[in-house]
Amino acid sequence: MGKAFSAALVMAAGLGLTGASMAQVPDTVDGHVLAAQKAAGLDFAGTLDVLCIQPSDGSDPQAQMMRDVAAGKPRPIPAREKWYAEPAQVFDNVYFVGTKEHSSWAIKTSAGIIILDTMFNYAAEAEIVDGLKKLGLNPADIKYVIVSHGHGDHDEGAKLLQDKYGAHVIMDAVDWDAIIKANNMPGGVPKRDMEAKDGQKLTLGDETITIIKTPGHTLGTLSYLFPVKDHGKTLTVAYSGGMGFNFPRSKARFETYIASAEKFAAEAKAADATIVFSNHSMYDQAWIRSRWVRKASDPSPFIVGADGVTRYMTVLSECAKAAKIRTKS
Repeated sequence: MGKAFSAALVMAAGLGLTGASMAQVPDTVDGHVLAAQKAAGLDFAGTLDVLCIQPSDGSDPQAQMMRDVAAGKPRPIPAREKWYAEPAQVFDNVYFVGTKEHSSWAIKTSAGIIILDTMFNYAAEAEIVDGLKKLGLNPADIKYVIVSHGHGDHDEGAKLLQDKYGAHVIMDAVDWDAIIKANNMPGGVPKRDMEAKDGQKLTLGDETITIIKTPGHTLGTLSYLFPVKDHGKTLTVAYSGGMGFNFPRSKARFETYIASAEKFAAEAKAADATIVFSNHSMYDQAWIRSRWVRKASDPSPFIVGADGVTRYMTVLSECAKAAKIRTKS
């Protein structure tokens, strides 16, 4: 980041920048990274690290992996102890059934189960299917699978759930097109099913999920807003469906990403969301927070407050603004 950024951090620490003064930060890489750093605080340090601490050439460490996968090169499967995580109930009606790195969520309703994201193919059976059984839930009750975007670490388990339990799979049309054209998913590509619409409300029993189109990470990325129960109290989750910058970089693409982040921030604020979910534990600390032991009177560790949700979205947009400036075309 250079001396200018270091100096900015020192100044911020000394002055304690407020939201109003952050808005006056110059339109520079250091200015936007500073704004993101102030918004992240200690809650979203992982998000800040992944999105804002970027090589000076604007490259992404995941880019080569994505190119290898697109070219059909086999992806090594890590040892089970590297990724496996025990399932956990995190709210009255919501369960973490993900790995140490990638998240999958099960929402129990009065009419069945909704799964959000399905991780890599190698983890889906052990984490989702076996995980639900360990939690006393029946995977045959899965009615819908909503896939946030068409990357292997989130969509590869969809075919398993579709074939084995007849679950409906929902994706954006653009990402349906992309995965069907690529036709390189371990375990196979799911049969094209439901296409998400912007603002669509998916209701199953007593649960309704609002789907928001947020293109950027992929051109078909979906995010969600939905209620959860915490000791009987209703709260709202803002689920950001795609965060990383491992896509073909251009100023136009970052403008799309920024517009989506700001759009979803406004939707989350209007819904009074106080919880952040994502599909990578590095962003919301899902694996760590799902391990926490709390008394019945303790608030959930996933609750960050309306201000926390706003700050999270600010990290996304400010890091993207910095990356846009770094991008040459």
